[in-house]
Amino acid sequence: MSFRTTATDYVEDVSPGSGALPPRAWYASSDATSLSLNGSWRFRLSATVDAEDDSFAAEGYDAGDWAEVSVPGHWVLQGHGSPIYTNHLYPFPVDPPRVPTENPTGDHVRTFDLPSEWPSDGGAVLRFDGVESCARVWLNGTDIGEFKGSRLPHEFAVGHLLKPSGNVLAVRVHQWSAGSYLEDQDQWWLPGIFRDVTLLHRPAGSALDFFVHASYDHLAGEGTLRVDSDIDGRVLVPALDIDVATGEPVTVPVLPWTAETPRLYDGELVTEGERVPLRIGFRTVALEDGLIKVNGRAILFKGVNRHEWHPEKGRALDLETMREDVLLMKRHNINAVRTSHYPPHPAFLDLCDEYGLWVIDECDLETHGFTEQAWRDNPVDDDRWTPALLDRAARMVERDKNHPSVVIWSLGNEAGTGRGLTAMAEWIRGRDTSRLIHYEGDIDCRDTDMYSRMYADHAEVERIGRGLDGGGLKRRELPFILCEFGHAMGNGPGGIADYQHLFESYDRVQGGFIWEWIDHGIKDDRYTFAYGGDFGEELHDGNFVCDGLVFPDRTPSPGLVEYKKVIEPVRIDGDGPAGTVRVRNAHDFADLSALAFEWSYQVDGETVETGALSVPALAPGESAEVKLPAPPVDGQGAEAQWTVRAVLAADTPWGPRGHQVAWAQLPLNDSVLTQVARSDGPVPGEQVITLGPAAFDARTGALRTIGGIDVTGLRLDVWRAPTDNDNGAPWQPDARYGLLWRKLGLHRMRHRLDAVELGDDALTVRTRVAPAAWEVGLRTVYRWTSDGTRLRLTVSVSPEGDWTLPLPRLGIRLGLAGSADRVKWFGGGPGEGYPDTKSASMVGRWESTVDELQTPYVRPQENGARADVRWAEIGGLRVEGDPCFWFTARRWTTEQLDTAEHLTDLAPGNTVWVNLDHGQQGIGSQSCGPGALPQYQLRAAPAEFSFVFSEIHD
Repeated sequence: MSFRTTATDYVEDVSPGSGALPPRAWYASSDATSLSLNGSWRFRLSATVDAEDDSFAAEGYDAGDWAEVSVPGHWVLQGHGSPIYTNHLYPFPVDPPRVPTENPTGDHVRTFDLPSEWPSDGGAVLRFDGVESCARVWLNGTDIGEFKGSRLPHEFAVGHLLKPSGNVLAVRVHQWSAGSYLEDQDQWWLPGIFRDVTLLHRPAGSALDFFVHASYDHLAGEGTLRVDSDIDGRVLVPALDIDVATGEPVTVPVLPWTAETPRLYDGELVTEGERVPLRIGFRTVALEDGLIKVNGRAILFKGVNRHEWHPEKGRALDLETMREDVLLMKRHNINAVRTSHYPPHPAFLDLCDEYGLWVIDECDLETHGFTEQAWRDNPVDDDRWTPALLDRAARMVERDKNHPSVVIWSLGNEAGTGRGLTAMAEWIRGRDTSRLIHYEGDIDCRDTDMYSRMYADHAEVERIGRGLDGGGLKRRELPFILCEFGHAMGNGPGGIADYQHLFESYDRVQGGFIWEWIDHGIKDDRYTFAYGGDFGEELHDGNFVCDGLVFPDRTPSPGLVEYKKVIEPVRIDGDGPAGTVRVRNAHDFADLSALAFEWSYQVDGETVETGALSVPALAPGESAEVKLPAPPVDGQGAEAQWTVRAVLAADTPWGPRGHQVAWAQLPLNDSVLTQVARSDGPVPGEQVITLGPAAFDARTGALRTIGGIDVTGLRLDVWRAPTDNDNGAPWQPDARYGLLWRKLGLHRMRHRLDAVELGDDALTVRTRVAPAAWEVGLRTVYRWTSDGTRLRLTVSVSPEGDWTLPLPRLGIRLGLAGSADRVKWFGGGPGEGYPDTKSASMVGRWESTVDELQTPYVRPQENGARADVRWAEIGGLRVEGDPCFWFTARRWTTEQLDTAEHLTDLAPGNTVWVNLDHGQQGIGSQSCGPGALPQYQLRAAPAEFSFVFSEIHD
């Protein structure tokens, strides 16, 4: 029996490819000539792999009637086919290394001329920085090779094939290949040439590969530089008076590079044929005393996981979009990035070097789908795949080895365990001893330098911090990081302040990385942003792809604002009445000389005076007690507080002068409870009961008006449109309250009227609120009183039956006319906050529109609550709490919000629905982590709360 070898066998070959040059260091530019081949390419899409016909790659082939696509780009985002989202399931049969015959294949053609200044001597290299998932390349009709490894660079020697004009570059890209089994990375499957394509002139004697070794001795304050180069040359660093031969070490006094103080020295590598710019950062990474240390100090990661994403261009990011990411991170106190789950565009690492971010650089490897078969046939434990794994490791390390921001190499993500991973770790250690190695799946830390986990709950993190987590001796002696925590899907994540407290309490716990940076919503007129399933995918994981701290358009979510507050690098607290404030520097390296401090004094939320606060330039870890001035005014029984801020004292590369870095509020007294005297009693009418400014339905006791303001539907409310974190994840064993609430029927509570009682000084309405089919209920009493101008409602709630679940919320809901728009309030703001997500909620006086109160989560869900509200004004009505409440207002009901799948499903109605809540269930991060901690759960228990209503008279 014989088998025919076809021209498409390379697609299912487990090898990394053929024809490509060995990997080497990446640099953005040199004095050698280069030509970008980005732009418009001719494009033809085929439904199957049909590489028997490669005539399109021949010189003279007429592709003039083909479509056009932009490179970098993904063809499925340019009108050719559709994207697919899966979290971990392979969207094709698992039969490694085989892939379906139905394999979308895009043929790309680009014709180009060499620029007039292109030298006639020397060679040339054609570089692809990223192609998904497998590509075959022809230049001027010659097959020059094929490759896999989508998020990694590949170069080909092509100087002998070039001609002055009419060069034809042809690239055949297959969506599925053997490489796809190594790239199951919880993201959209998006084929195409999505990173830059560049032609590089290689003069005789040009630089090939080079390795910049720049260590720092924190005791001596000196850096040692050695640049190893394949081609002999000289290394010049003018600011340090360095002019040495390659391979020769030199030690000089330097300022070190850190994420907080990213000092870079400009240099050059000069060979016979090329001058290559260098940006050198001196730093030493080490595992010492069981801790990750840089320049002799343990560091604390305040990080995020970052997929590359743009809502229109997918993973085809330009430099300004990457810069926007870095600036947003720096301005929100983030100091670290894990490049989940592949090396990013190399320009992103240049930005991390420049602005200062610690980087865990992760290899382009994930085989998560094999978990469905208990990891059977997993490529990382199959020797046939080891050359591909080693190739991926080498292409990451060689490309990125000269970035000081990269302090840790990660072998990949969720790929099980196996010999291939061990081989990768051994190769990396043999090539680069200046960094540590990470891999979360290595639970015994056989190959890694740290113990890493995902989504461990608070209790487990504390056990780990205390060394009570078990495991082998090696693991117990290693530092711990949460490579993923705080799943930022929809409303949330909750509980991150509690995590940060643990990080700062235990030296071994060196921080974590929020999952993740950005929602991967695709801009779509049908939905505003589309997610999994919106393109007719056979398999998909819905909006699980939208789990970021910024929305798809890079607008910060409340979760990012919360994270900024939680991880702020200056801690401010103290006893306001005593007139002092305690300031602690929580940086790892920077003192406080770059910051200015200021105070402001508020009375009932109004700032009455501000001033500067003199704080010494504290070193990292130091603290000081700072005297506040005497209160500038007498609050006369009002609510008074200090607000102290730390801001940038001058412009920095990442933020303007005055940018707020940290803040705290110090109350001077407790808020004053609102009191409403009782009136002479309600005045009964034929069908209306009048009580002060209010009118009630005499039969039902329902509130109809307050002065000239119509009020509808006021009643107890316990339902909220479940958040992604309420609903949890299908694989989680813990209680998923969103589903249990719905099973219990909390979204369809029945309100039984038991009595309407008229007393001498009050109207009392007795009810029972309960779901159909169950015996549990809430005995609810509404008691109304008035002083003649204001109306007071006291609600008493008594649970009946065996309530095993917490409540989503507990408060009242009422409707106002749809013309109600402007909202003013005194309380937490300016954004939303919930019991475990309100660290960033600053007490003050705020103003908004009803529409601006909404948080546009890609999948609609409970949102927009303002915390600790003392009073709110909307639609001519003023509501005061006794003493405070949660305030929400929206132009649709909670039930309508609950049924919406996309933002475009929400149509404003003729009523503004207002929730005034005594309590809210916490948020947690159970979409892929722990639920709300017990202290943030709203357990059914006897409760009494009050609101005071009055009409606003201008």
